[in-house]
Amino acid sequence: MRTILAALILVASALPAAAEPAHGIAMHGDLKYPAGFKHYDYVNPDASRGGTLRQAVVGTFDTLNPYIVKGIPPSGLSAVYETLLARAQDEPFSLYGLLAESVEVPDDRSSVVFRLNPKARWHDGTPVTADDVLFSYEVQRQYGTPNRRLFYAKVALAEKLDGRTVRFAFLREPDGGIDREMPMLMGLLGVQQKAWWQGRTFDRTTLDPPPGSGPYRIRQVEPGRRIVYERAADYWGRDLPVRRGQNNFDALVYDYYRDDTVALEAFKAGQADVRRESEPGKWATGYEGPALRAGKIVLEELATGRPEYARGFILNARRPLFRDRKVRQALGYAVDFAWINRTHYHGALKRTASFYPNSALAATGLPGPDELKVLEPFRPILPPEVFTTAFTLPQTDGSGPYASRANQREALRLLAEAGWTIQNGKLLNGAGRPFVFEILLGDPADERPALEFARGLERLGITAKVRTVDSAQFQARLDEYDYDVVSRWWSSTLSPGNEQVYYYGSKAADTPGTRNYAGIKDPAVDALAASIASARTRPELEARVKALDRVLLWGFYMVPLFHSPVDRIARWSGVQRPPLTPVYGAMTETWWRE
Repeated sequence: MRTILAALILVASALPAAAEPAHGIAMHGDLKYPAGFKHYDYVNPDASRGGTLRQAVVGTFDTLNPYIVKGIPPSGLSAVYETLLARAQDEPFSLYGLLAESVEVPDDRSSVVFRLNPKARWHDGTPVTADDVLFSYEVQRQYGTPNRRLFYAKVALAEKLDGRTVRFAFLREPDGGIDREMPMLMGLLGVQQKAWWQGRTFDRTTLDPPPGSGPYRIRQVEPGRRIVYERAADYWGRDLPVRRGQNNFDALVYDYYRDDTVALEAFKAGQADVRRESEPGKWATGYEGPALRAGKIVLEELATGRPEYARGFILNARRPLFRDRKVRQALGYAVDFAWINRTHYHGALKRTASFYPNSALAATGLPGPDELKVLEPFRPILPPEVFTTAFTLPQTDGSGPYASRANQREALRLLAEAGWTIQNGKLLNGAGRPFVFEILLGDPADERPALEFARGLERLGITAKVRTVDSAQFQARLDEYDYDVVSRWWSSTLSPGNEQVYYYGSKAADTPGTRNYAGIKDPAVDALAASIASARTRPELEARVKALDRVLLWGFYMVPLFHSPVDRIARWSGVQRPPLTPVYGAMTETWWRE
């Protein structure tokens, strides 16, 4: 009997602790907000309600289904289609109850149970059910964007426990572990109404608005030109803690423009109420006028703690031209980027030297003990510089548009080692073929640095043709990786996870529509990216992310451009915001009109 009892105790100790219903879940550590909290700290719970918020958007749209590869969805759809849990913008990665009133997760995170809020309703008045959740999971697993298919493929079992309760159990990794981010990702599942989609094809674009459950419904659609949302007067969740103090406007209007200069003029003319400015030149001089001098337009620079976009000229390693790491490295020596920043951006930007810039996740100096522990298994296949040399960008002094002679010499040395030599002013390989490629742009604002980059490359005997296409063509070519070099970016949160495999993994390189723009295929990158989601503590996560950052930097997959350390936001004075800006930056969802 004692032997049996001892065996039972051992078995029980090996099982995960029983899950208890909770009001939220954090990726690491504890939740900031306790059960029963009233609202987020960064909102004004007494904000005025009413009026319209208008925004000018550059680009186009042609579908109201944001979950599939086909088509370009409009801005603002997150106000219509809700997720099971809502993200807090002042924590690295914490989720609280939205459509789901509670979440249950065992200690080993091998499964998750969501209990739907009995008040949750679609805009047609019918309740949100477990069948809706399972339908949404199934169609997105089959037809969704590549990142969704990647995440949801890790679900071993999806089941309905009752009409308001669903459970997802997860596959174990090859090493026997569990992807600890999966409960969070399932909490961010966008839920669609099963009944509406019966007889319709989910993987096709549509301009027929599916019913939502959110604070706004779609009122007007002019494809590629305008979309208008109106507040749902009977919105079921307006008093939830994750909604209080938000969604204060009666209507949201997004007007689309082909050119950002025209969009700026529309804002200055009072046809838009708020604008996020990405161009320092426009920020410095573009808002001048009577409205600014009279205080009717307010310009603010708001600091954030989030990682900024890792933006640059991304080199497509699927192309034979860019498969050699030395070739990719050499191109970074072609231009005086300090001169570009000073001349074109008023010196207001910072040169990006990380895939997680502006955050504590960026790798700096030499790898520390925690990073080395992560990197050591890959030492035989990594460049030795990963371990021995702090990564730095080529030094430029801002004295002129072209690279210094020292930088040009270094570029030509690297190119020569890769088999390229200058002959009659042209860079040729051993077969006598010239070094010629195209830089693909989807935004005219990217033309200035691209043209400067092309001029610098010309001095190395390289011909780079700059081509700007419309947003639809740009997206289509991006999805098919139909480019040599593209001006693009990667974005990350303070808690990176599964999306890193989608950004940099070998499998993603061969899957159309992912964000592995560079075509990276590196077993070390695969392993490091996959390990991030299984980190159990914040220090462990940071060590793994920094190790991945270091390996990506020494792979020279992009020629980095710049990022802004602040959000630059212009607004008409009638639009107000709370005094506290969360770590992820300003949220117009929390603003209101006086």
